[in-house]
Amino acid sequence: MSAVTGEDVKVINIRKNRPRAGLRPQHIKAIETAALLCDADVIGLSIGSTDIIFSPMGLKGGKYEIDIGTAGSISLLLQCIMPVAACAPADIELVITGGTDVAWSPPIDYLKHITAPALSKMGYECEIELLARGYYPKGGGYVRAHLKPARLKSFDFTTEKGKVYGISHCSNLPEHVASRQANSADLMIREAGFECEINTECVTCRSTGSGISLWHGLVGGSALGKRGLPAGKVGTNAAEEILTELDFGASVDVYLADQLIPYMGLCNGGSGSVSYSVRELSQHTLTNIRVTEQFLDVKFNVKKIDISGGKLKSKLIEVSIK
Repeated sequence: MSAVTGEDVKVINIRKNRPRAGLRPQHIKAIETAALLCDADVIGLSIGSTDIIFSPMGLKGGKYEIDIGTAGSISLLLQCIMPVAACAPADIELVITGGTDVAWSPPIDYLKHITAPALSKMGYECEIELLARGYYPKGGGYVRAHLKPARLKSFDFTTEKGKVYGISHCSNLPEHVASRQANSADLMIREAGFECEINTECVTCRSTGSGISLWHGLVGGSALGKRGLPAGKVGTNAAEEILTELDFGASVDVYLADQLIPYMGLCNGGSGSVSYSVRELSQHTLTNIRVTEQFLDVKFNVKKIDISGGKLKSKLIEVSIK
């Protein structure tokens, strides 16, 4: 938001209550990349820092190679940069090395198959190309992102119909790992009454690992493999996550809900409105609303709704901006 508006920002108490407070390497790399795109001066950019001052100049396009190091999340870096790129004066191309499928961040397939399609409905073209997967702890994943400037437009997200798609993947492991993940997810999803199509991918990359990502419209579910966890359980974990979302009938899942907030604020200058329904508001979403409202002259509306005549187990929440 600072890069887009050109307004200096001071951020304090960064991750203050975490066991290891302050900035970690992947946060620093995201801030450094944002600074590259607007020639910003940054004070306090170091490991463990809990306060920073970010002073942007002017936005610019260009091609950049970014190495996060080990398994730092490529997805989290892109989440920081993509709103900036939407407002840049020229295309931005990033070639990023790091982790594509790591804990506590969206898998790269989520950004490719859920986030990017959602933003395309608002007029933003984001091409995300997966060149190699990177798992914890070695990383070595490789992603190319081509981000084009956009005049963001209003769009009211609605619940989509169709089948559940997915990809089950593994690296440096037997092929049956990916197959068992896919089969267990497929079985659970079909038992719930949905058609399902899950592809498998077994490759040799720098790091060893496995995972599965599922999507249905703008709703997703994912799970990562780990030592001692049966591959079948990985698949059912992902299936349970997406079925929880689908059971509520919301237009977006709880993770996309927070990602959309900055774009909703940035498109507010146009006519019309932007809205979506979600089963619950995460702290991430509430924080993004608070931050966006501080930077931009916008106000978000949050209210409970029932879109199925009282048949839902719980009311949905509608987030909108006009």
